[in-house]
Amino acid sequence: MQLDNAKILLVHPLGYEVSAAGKDISRIVNIMPPIGLASIAAYLEQGELTADIIDCYAHPDSDEKIRQYMLHHKPAWIGFSCTTSSFLDAVRLTKLAKEICPGVQSVFGGSHVSALREQLLNDYADVDIIIVGEGEETLKELMTNGAEKAAGIAGLVVRGRDGVPTFNGYRKTGIELDSLPFPAYEKLEGFPDVYKLPIFNYPKAPSTSCISSRGCPYACSYCDRSVFQRSFRFNSAEYLYRHVKYLHERFGIRHINFYDDQFTFQRQRVEDFCNLMIANPLGMTFNCAVRAEHIDEKLLALMKSAGCWMVSLGIETGDENLLAQHRQNADLNMLANKIRTIKAAGIRTKGLLMMGLPGETEKSIQLSMDYVFSLPIDDFNLSKFTPFPGSPIYEKIHSVGEFDEDWPKMDCMSFQFVPHGMEKERMEELYNNFYRTHFQRPKVLLSYVTMLWKSPDSWRRFIVDLAGFLSFVKSSKRLGDEKP
Repeated sequence: MQLDNAKILLVHPLGYEVSAAGKDISRIVNIMPPIGLASIAAYLEQGELTADIIDCYAHPDSDEKIRQYMLHHKPAWIGFSCTTSSFLDAVRLTKLAKEICPGVQSVFGGSHVSALREQLLNDYADVDIIIVGEGEETLKELMTNGAEKAAGIAGLVVRGRDGVPTFNGYRKTGIELDSLPFPAYEKLEGFPDVYKLPIFNYPKAPSTSCISSRGCPYACSYCDRSVFQRSFRFNSAEYLYRHVKYLHERFGIRHINFYDDQFTFQRQRVEDFCNLMIANPLGMTFNCAVRAEHIDEKLLALMKSAGCWMVSLGIETGDENLLAQHRQNADLNMLANKIRTIKAAGIRTKGLLMMGLPGETEKSIQLSMDYVFSLPIDDFNLSKFTPFPGSPIYEKIHSVGEFDEDWPKMDCMSFQFVPHGMEKERMEELYNNFYRTHFQRPKVLLSYVTMLWKSPDSWRRFIVDLAGFLSFVKSSKRLGDEKP
């Protein structure tokens, strides 16, 4: 079979059974576009290469789409961007593709494979090549030169003639982000309507996500830095404004979520971007995530004037001693003051927390509840701590608790890790109690009522998906009522 060496199918795997997609509460409330794949597709198509995207997460029943694509287009390459929870689903789809096009080369990228590298080529015969780090330049060089030249391309893990996997080393420099074309959003079927930000996290629709920087200079115990390491690169204010304007004019986008780890880390470009949004208004709003150390009253006031609607920041835990074990500058008083400053600027505030960190106790969970409920936080996300490959804590995780390393379940929605001194059933009970207590507070209920006019599309989605929400609440109540 003659395959097209200049063509690649890029796939965003679902990560679990298709039948479960409609019941997955995390998917119901949030479907983010695979911006990384869209960026790679746009970069490849600047030259003689062709890239298409199938997003199985947005369109769960996509096996037949992949079959038909392989039959009709016969690409020589199929690429997957994988998290830990979606990796095995990507392996399954690789086998499907190779049944139709036996000569196709499978290329895997993303945080999971960047962390485990050679181990995965040892254990999974259907994985041909792994890209470590960012993918644009490495994949273009691979497709241009062919698999036979892969041993000489930096950023790849390949099998040698003896079958032994070898990592060719990191690329010497990261790509200049302003040199990249805008992601190929048009290659995402149904964009922007099939993609959704979390409900009550935006005022206007349609909305989407955008990434304006790569990397993070911090070294928290729970964060995987295997893709960008501890570098930090960012788009200029001018590029960012053009990008936002493009999304508005081409797709009618009215709200942007900047999905950066540290949106305000480079202050000057944020100030310049905000000034551009004020001087040349687009009628758009935006969200961003920040660290408390990199915001202040003056910057927040400027961001508010430019259209900032919500700021998310990591709290992780309300136990300062526990927090100090896992991140730098564990100062909860400073963090509380910054949260109050955000609120005083008229910006909606969202806290990001984890339950089940190594060292967690019932007392620390109660401290987290007391801390969060004492602050003017409008919304929060409580994830179930998961030790991902590539994070510093992963290397010693078995010495600090019980860890069931079941990759498809490692999506921060289940307690795969249980700290010493805790029991999984009790943690589930405390987790559900945390959320239940939050939603029973009168001021919280009132704030969601105000979303009728502040975020009417969120209420529309809530009503449409009411059955899914009620199912989640019932299952949470059942778990919370069960005694260990």
